[in-house]
Amino acid sequence: MTAPLELGLDTFGDITSDSDGELVPAPEVLRQVVEQAVLADEVGLSFIGLGEHHRADFSISAPDIVLATIAGRTQNIRLGSAVTVLSSDDPIRVYERFATLDALSHGRAEVILGRGSFTESFGLFGLDLGDYEVLFNEKLDLFAALLDEEPVTWSGTLRPPLKDQRVYPPTESGRLTTWIGVGGTPQSVVRAVRYRLPMMLAIIGGPPLQFVPYADFYRESLEKEGAAPLPVGMHSPGYVAETDEQAREELYDHWIAQRNQIGSERGWPPATRNEFAQAAGPDGALYVGSPETVARKIARNAAALQAGRFDMKYANGPMRHEQLLRCIELYGTKVAPLVHDMMA
Repeated sequence: MTAPLELGLDTFGDITSDSDGELVPAPEVLRQVVEQAVLADEVGLSFIGLGEHHRADFSISAPDIVLATIAGRTQNIRLGSAVTVLSSDDPIRVYERFATLDALSHGRAEVILGRGSFTESFGLFGLDLGDYEVLFNEKLDLFAALLDEEPVTWSGTLRPPLKDQRVYPPTESGRLTTWIGVGGTPQSVVRAVRYRLPMMLAIIGGPPLQFVPYADFYRESLEKEGAAPLPVGMHSPGYVAETDEQAREELYDHWIAQRNQIGSERGWPPATRNEFAQAAGPDGALYVGSPETVARKIARNAAALQAGRFDMKYANGPMRHEQLLRCIELYGTKVAPLVHDMMA
């Protein structure tokens, strides 16, 4: 019997606004993120993922620290990154931090490794963007070697080699739960298969069903290599309110402002209301609407991709903390049961 689809949440700690529309200071936003995660645990959601960014519009630059705080105030929800930008970090330190989180949370830690869609961390930590590919490839190779929790002998071009080196602390289960974030290229899928890592698809634009071939290719490749099946997950933006009209009205201005801010940095044309409508429609990657509308879209796309988990990025620009709490409550108490009924 197939296990029920797991429903999770992701956030980058988007800077929120208060009731007067003024931006909330980042320290307060970080405390709000903790409260949001506590509510997610209370309503029975499976996972909370925190993204890593190093810029003014997002508050979370050290996800593992925030997750450790959340660990002390929750009981069941699993805790992870979304994603850890491994290219600009040290794989041994990443492993140590999340293995420590795993101990403190009684085995609830996960890490999702990826390149990230922002590059501020490279200059911040003195890395050359010209080394983009080799940084990720070598650091992922080293991190994967750590997962067996045996003495590691490893060599690459960017750091001195390791010889019979142990890394601490060990996990109680013997293996840290590790995913690889994939944006949708065959090479990324092959990399996930090579290291036998569960694959999290970042579906943030375009029709979600265009990712079905990647999920199929992943499963077929694992089977061809004689490997055990591994989960496929989905990450997409969304927002839930009592009605479709309310959800779209509350989200639109924030979505368009954030989209245009990022677009101006990347040379994209300004977004339009029609673009928002397409993204929010049945074939788009934005899960916005009433619990019934959002649940129907999740169930349809998760079934098509045969996904084991769906994580919704619920914060989109400077929305109010109270709106985000209500979204989480509806997602856990209304959307999740509807999805499970639909997929049963």
